[in-house]
Amino acid sequence: MGNSVLDGRSSAVRSDGTITKFYTSTAWVEGRAEQQLEQVAGWPGVRQIAAFPDLHPGKYGPVGCAVLADRIYPQLIGNDIGCGMSLFRLDLPVRKFKMEKAVRRMRVLSAPFSGNTRHRSEQAGLEPDQFATSLGTIGGGNHFCEIQTLAECDADLDLDKSALYLLVHSGSRGLGNAVLGSVPTGAFSGMDPDKVATQDYVRHHDTAVLWASLNRQIIAERAGKALRTDLELIVDAPHNLLTQECGGWLHRKGAARAVSGLVPLAGSRATPSYLLRPTGHPDALLSTAHGAGQRYDRSSMHGRVRAKRSDIEAMQRTSFGGRIICEDRDLLIEEAPLAYKSSLSVVADLDTMGAAKSVAQFNPLLTFKKTREGGQS
Repeated sequence: MGNSVLDGRSSAVRSDGTITKFYTSTAWVEGRAEQQLEQVAGWPGVRQIAAFPDLHPGKYGPVGCAVLADRIYPQLIGNDIGCGMSLFRLDLPVRKFKMEKAVRRMRVLSAPFSGNTRHRSEQAGLEPDQFATSLGTIGGGNHFCEIQTLAECDADLDLDKSALYLLVHSGSRGLGNAVLGSVPTGAFSGMDPDKVATQDYVRHHDTAVLWASLNRQIIAERAGKALRTDLELIVDAPHNLLTQECGGWLHRKGAARAVSGLVPLAGSRATPSYLLRPTGHPDALLSTAHGAGQRYDRSSMHGRVRAKRSDIEAMQRTSFGGRIICEDRDLLIEEAPLAYKSSLSVVADLDTMGAAKSVAQFNPLLTFKKTREGGQS
């Protein structure tokens, strides 16, 4: 990629007429991901692409980018429609946090939500009991619910270092998968926005986005109840969704929607999470990076890390002195720190390329992923 240097800073420029890369030449980006970028750029109706430093290969196209097009490509959103991250402030001081007690209490997230799903769905404008057995559950893969400490923040933010925070990463569970599975034959070649089938997809897609946001809210409430504390939403930012913006249909896959002023960026067990303030760069397509991004695919991790009992036990602790609740051995290996890029490098590239700035840094304290009993996949 070419970088122009102005006043000592790099500025993202388009590598061709379509793709703008918001990462430096030192970023860890697989060649296959960039090949996918080029392929998508050649699809009919694709007008512009913003690629971020968490970019990595996906099943149907690259993850970590926003694609503006005149047609709708449902595979660019994928099956976890509405997946995103929600950051909450807990009414619980760091000094009152007891790790062992929290580990026991957070295990409640393994069980299905026992609340009134019909009422919560109707309140959110959703059909009652839609995928009710999954509502309020995290799922597998890279999804999590994490208690965090605030390490640093800008003075103008109304954040308290003495308080704990909660970051929830989850999506639409089986609902999004059902929506993608119901698209008509030939949809992956691009859907005409004026067709009835396309409008049906958009309507069901919007429902899944709303469902996913409610899911994160309920997960957070369940965690708050387990910890005996109230919570307050700071920001909810989906990163797998379709919107009608920028004069066309904007597809985001692993690219956070940057319209609220603040966006969470998830780290890994070895690197912090951040709160970003997007700069409004015109070529960023109202988007920014959503996380550290995969460095290696899941299957290859089983050959990259040791899996002795002592290694598995070590994987349940973080370099920050935190703990991981995950009793799925395979998932622990697949989510090992080596699987991810450095969130610090991702944030540095976003700053260098003029896409977003970090305004707060959070360190992981207790991360819930999955237990054997009642775990959701």
